[in-house]
Amino acid sequence: MEPLLLTKREKRKLASQYADLCLTCGTCAGGCPVTGVDGLDIRKVVRLALLGLDQEVIDSKFPWVCTMCGRCEYACPMNIDLLTLIRSARSLRARDKVPGVLHKGVAMCLKTGNNVGIPKEDFIFLLQDLGEELAEELPGFEVPVDKKGAKYLFTINSKEPFAEPEDMMYWWRILYAANESWTTTSENWEGVNWGLFTGDDEAMKEIVGRIVKNYKELGCEYLVLPE
Repeated sequence: MEPLLLTKREKRKLASQYADLCLTCGTCAGGCPVTGVDGLDIRKVVRLALLGLDQEVIDSKFPWVCTMCGRCEYACPMNIDLLTLIRSARSLRARDKVPGVLHKGVAMCLKTGNNVGIPKEDFIFLLQDLGEELAEELPGFEVPVDKKGAKYLFTINSKEPFAEPEDMMYWWRILYAANESWTTTSENWEGVNWGLFTGDDEAMKEIVGRIVKNYKELGCEYLVLPE
């Protein structure tokens, strides 16, 4: 029977290696915060996958409103890899049908190094301007950029320099008070990887790789993602 089971699993579009172990007990759905969206719950998603009705899942809202919190997988008595199932449904959605601005953000991040396309010179100017403002409160403060040998490398959520720049100043104050050595980077500083959220694994790996490259080249000890 094992070769037959493997063949069935290989034929599935939606990836969940052990989905055929599902007992339909409903424990997963009972703890899920989005059960009922589009008439689905994670238990029904498993059954659709087993019946070969992958496209119904791929075209539904359910995989996109899932928070990936993992409650379903944690509760499952058969230890089915439910999060893998949901991520695979996201990955199989046509990129131009990915909800909202998520895929556009991925493409923009690959092109410019951040999700909203802030040019490098504008980003650096903003950091300098905010640093000068904060220096009126914190003597000697400046925002370190591309500082080699800093203890901490910080990424930044692009919504902050784009729309809420003052939010960055809160954690800058903490670092100043702690007298910590830190830096951010002038390029590829985006801390939100929408490749992860959209199931675009190649883009996710590329974005992560750029951050790790910065981390290694600057010789930092810790990588921090405040997001």
